[in-house]
Amino acid sequence: MNELDCTINGKLDLLEKWFLSRKGSIVAFSGGIDSSLVLFLARRFQSRENAIGVISNSESLKNKDFNLAVSFCETFDIQLKVIKTNELSDVQYSQNPINRCFFCKDHLFHDLQKLESEYPGFEILSGTNYDDLGDYRPGLDAAEKNKVSSPLSDCKLTKDDVRLIALHFGLPNWNKPASPCLSSRIPYSQVVTNLKLRQIEAAEDMLNRFDFEDVRVRHFGSFAKIEVQKGDLEKLYALKDSIFNEMKIIGFERTEIDPEGLVSGKMNRVLNQFELKKE
Repeated sequence: MNELDCTINGKLDLLEKWFLSRKGSIVAFSGGIDSSLVLFLARRFQSRENAIGVISNSESLKNKDFNLAVSFCETFDIQLKVIKTNELSDVQYSQNPINRCFFCKDHLFHDLQKLESEYPGFEILSGTNYDDLGDYRPGLDAAEKNKVSSPLSDCKLTKDDVRLIALHFGLPNWNKPASPCLSSRIPYSQVVTNLKLRQIEAAEDMLNRFDFEDVRVRHFGSFAKIEVQKGDLEKLYALKDSIFNEMKIIGFERTEIDPEGLVSGKMNRVLNQFELKKE
């Protein structure tokens, strides 16, 4: 284990007290580092019997991320339940409004509540961290509606804190790039379909094979825009012809490289325009 400084040690102590004050946990698990740490700590502090991970193998989750999540639970001897949420069948979600994430999380948390009768006294937990509270995240409203608890935000752990504690415990995904749901690559008000999600997944998997680890493929119908880390742009331009040919095979007639590089949440820049239209 890596040593933690006093501040992080103090937050880890708070987390231990947080978990020990509760009977058990049903963790909304995505395979990302935040929910991974929550599930790992629930298993560590509350025992195997009292820590249940639940993942939805939905259309908006990459198959690669699902397999990594399953492997994580096998590695750390964690109970994992796989469910199937059907958010694409909900037009409130598939029509892709600016609060699309609310409907996704509302479906998930509603389905998790069905497990409470099987595990009486257990709380439903999310991986929301303290930094998330300052971002536009409609999913937080769904968590509040469904009475979902967030140990990381309650104990004021930032994203950096989460990664340091995950590294301390040797979690294999401690530095894994963020992998938001595939629907986040589609501009608001453009319909989310399974075909679009599969095209995005195929395109990003292809870029991974070209050794671009942290990527986003923004889907604009027959047109796509690729984002990679700023330091990878030169390599991407050098491989442009080969990659653009692959994109055509996937179904994109035209592809561009975003010269700004990867910026998480870039699609949210239009939110101010939506607010202006309301006024």
